[in-house]
This record gives sequence, C-alpha cells and structure tokens, in this order.
Amino acid sequence: MSNRTDRLQKLYFRIGEVAGIVGVEPHVLRYWESEFRSVRPQKSARGQRIYSRRDVDTLLKVKELLYSHRFTIAGAKRKLREGGVEPIAQATVEAAPEQAPAPVAVVVRDLAEVRVLRDRLAALRDKATSYLSEVDGWGTLESPDATGPADRRSGS
Repeated sequence: MSNRTDRLQKLYFRIGEVAGIVGVEPHVLRYWESEFRSVRPQKSARGQRIYSRRDVDTLLKVKELLYSHRFTIAGAKRKLREGGVEPIAQATVEAAPEQAPAPVAVVVRDLAEVRVLRDRLAALRDKATSYLSEVDGWGTLESPDATGPADRRSGS
C-alpha cells in the first residue's frame, strides 16, 4: 500500500505504519499509549502492536491537540474526555467505586461516537432530501426552458 489513502482502508496497522500516518516516531506512540487510556493497541501472537482505525483516529486527535493547539498532556486528556474519547482516569474510578468501571466508559465513548455519526448522517440525509426535492421541482416549473440544467445546457 503506497499512499496514505490506501493505508487508511485497512482495519489494523503496525506501529511503523501508524507512525507514518500520524507523523511521529514509534517511541512517541508508545509514550502516548502510556498517557492516553483510549489508545490500547492489541498485541499480535508475535508481540507486535496492532492498532485499530479507532486507535489511529485517536492518535491523530492527540497529535492535533498537542502539536497544533499546543495543549499539555493533561489538557489533551481533559479535552478528549470531554469529547467522550478518553475514559475517566483510573484514580477517579478507584476513589469513587460507584462510578462506571472502565468497560462501561468504553461503551459510553462508543455511544458518543455513534451519536456523532448519527447526527452527521441525519444532516446528510436532510441535504440529500433538499437536493432531491429541488430536482423534482425542475419539471414542474411553468417556464418552457426550466426543465433542468441538462436541458438548459443543450439549448433544447
């Protein structure tokens, strides 16, 4: 896979590929794993890190927050937590056991992602419906040359 678009079609990535996509060295990714609980690559049978697309997306967000917006690690964690990406810190969960354990935090994060996607899809559906109703109206206009853009261009 030669270009970045092809690489993003994959479901899982090795650390070298992720380093290339995110634009940082592999040791930086390993450090971010220790700081951000939302980045937890699986290990292959050979012990290699295998990152999911979600991990790659999270790492791209982390890089943007740290490098572009100049957040500190703590600030980036807080921002990701507010966005539902980063789970509640383990110390907070241990201090208040009645709060949701880590697996529930993951479900909450996934739910937040699904809601964002749902809202985006609803907006796209509304746009598509608007465009279709506009296209349907082309044949009903009273003007003889108002049957649609194709007819206007051809001069019919």
